[in-house]
Amino acid sequence: MTLTIRPEWLAQVTEEIVDPGRRIIDPHHHFFTKNPTYPYYDLTALHADTSGHGVLQTVYLQCWEGYRTEGLDAMQVVGETEWVDQIATLARNKPEAAQIGAIMATADLRLGARVRDVLEAHQAASPLFRGIRQIAAWDPSADLNSRKDVSHANLYGQDNFRQGFKTLALMGLTFDAYHYFHQTPYLTALAQNFPEIQIVLDHFGTPLGVGPYARRREEIYAVWARDLTELARCPNVALKLGGLAMPRCGFGFENQAIPPNSDQIVAAQGHYYHHAIEAFGPSRCMFESNFPVDKCAVSYTVLWNAFKKMAARYSVAEQNDLFAGTARRVYRIA
Repeated sequence: MTLTIRPEWLAQVTEEIVDPGRRIIDPHHHFFTKNPTYPYYDLTALHADTSGHGVLQTVYLQCWEGYRTEGLDAMQVVGETEWVDQIATLARNKPEAAQIGAIMATADLRLGARVRDVLEAHQAASPLFRGIRQIAAWDPSADLNSRKDVSHANLYGQDNFRQGFKTLALMGLTFDAYHYFHQTPYLTALAQNFPEIQIVLDHFGTPLGVGPYARRREEIYAVWARDLTELARCPNVALKLGGLAMPRCGFGFENQAIPPNSDQIVAAQGHYYHHAIEAFGPSRCMFESNFPVDKCAVSYTVLWNAFKKMAARYSVAEQNDLFAGTARRVYRIA
């Protein structure tokens, strides 16, 4: 699925910034400069998007960019950390703009104990390196299963993966998880077996709404909510609130003649956010943009206005966690 950003389409909806003094750490964004599947997105684009809401810092999440082209195959992923560290250095030339506060790269935990060499190379490449994301998303539907290196639903349960995960835990690093909603019980089992490691679930666990999951929203919501509540019983798991504007979640904003405003996002998706916050508590939840992926459906200004409107029912301290505090603690951002 190729994603497209349409600036003229997004420009049809403009809003005043809600709560412009709010301090924000955006804990999930990417840079794309070479991958044709995703829209071009560099530091200039990130700064243009984040300037309105006054985002102070961000967390970069792996997206298969910047890899080394030479050396051992397993070590080529270290190039992504090296590449983003250079971007973070450039960002410091604009101290008034959002700074890269942490880097979540990738490594194949199926290397078992041998993954330590890769993780140590990431650490040497940047002081911003905090851990990895290894995508586990898998579905029987060909429309949704685009990862050639994941062949079944329970990557988290593989013996070699768990050996690598143990190494990650011994090194005190963080793990970001990305999978589909029906795979959440596998992450719960992993978290229960490794209570010492900080795990972050991206994008609510991705409640799907396309392909075989189209027109089944209430049924899927019930399964998603049940399994997310069970996962929340693991105190070592935090949750990113966002990513629902991705086309695979099925809300279809990207197909509208006019993009959604913040009130429409709250009306369509607010119950997901409030269920998640109730289950995990604000101290383990963080709003995320998932840009530029979600930018195919909503502008940065509108998305964060929606977050701020949804957060209005919570206390000042709880809002501080949702917008910055949780991300700062989880990713150890100075």
